[in-house]
Amino acid sequence: MTGSTAGAPTRAPASPDGDAPTRDRVARTILENGPSTAADLAGRLDLTPAAVRRHLEHLLAEGIVESREQKVYGTRGRGRPARVFALTEAGRDSFDQQYDDLAVQAMRFLAETQGEDAVVEFARRRVAFVERDYAVVTAADPDLTPAEALARVFTQNGYAASVRDLPVVGEQLCQQHCPVSHVAHEFPQLCEAETEAIASVLGTHVQRLATIAHGDGVCTTCIPQTLKTDPQTDPKKEQS
Repeated sequence: MTGSTAGAPTRAPASPDGDAPTRDRVARTILENGPSTAADLAGRLDLTPAAVRRHLEHLLAEGIVESREQKVYGTRGRGRPARVFALTEAGRDSFDQQYDDLAVQAMRFLAETQGEDAVVEFARRRVAFVERDYAVVTAADPDLTPAEALARVFTQNGYAASVRDLPVVGEQLCQQHCPVSHVAHEFPQLCEAETEAIASVLGTHVQRLATIAHGDGVCTTCIPQTLKTDPQTDPKKEQS
């Protein structure tokens, strides 16, 4: 049996070109749902675990995804943490981020010619959609929780957002895709403005726990327990 050459690049096993659409589905579901285990992906895509692992091997070899230990919140059980698969920067580049270089250059020019205050003002104007659309979404569907309404707002504006329950604490707004993550890596004012906008519409402090711009697989914001609907649209108040 011939040994492999030391230092040789890792190669994924050959697969028919017909597998490409399924690999794209695997990558997109990671984009939309954040770092995922092979079992999670198999369940979402109705594929066998073996098929998912085969596609993940190719995506790993191509540098589209990376494998890491799953973060465990709270008490960790016995055994090793599960492995999750997250998109790399190259993987994110394949979705909707072709103009990052131009955007970074424009932001640098703004900072150099107009100063820090201009960058902050631009960042705040960019997320004006949060307040505008949050009012529309909550008026149309007052049964949504604040986090659910925000997830809908962000998803409508190019983010892939979802909500997770946090026992006792409240809810977690998860943004699995950020259209400005590469720019925000150099200009964190964009992330800070998003957090300010969320806090403003909710009228309470919120805590940003992680960001894609800083290398996390997903942007997460803790939304504390608040009123389910705005008092102006509370059905009980309208009936009184």
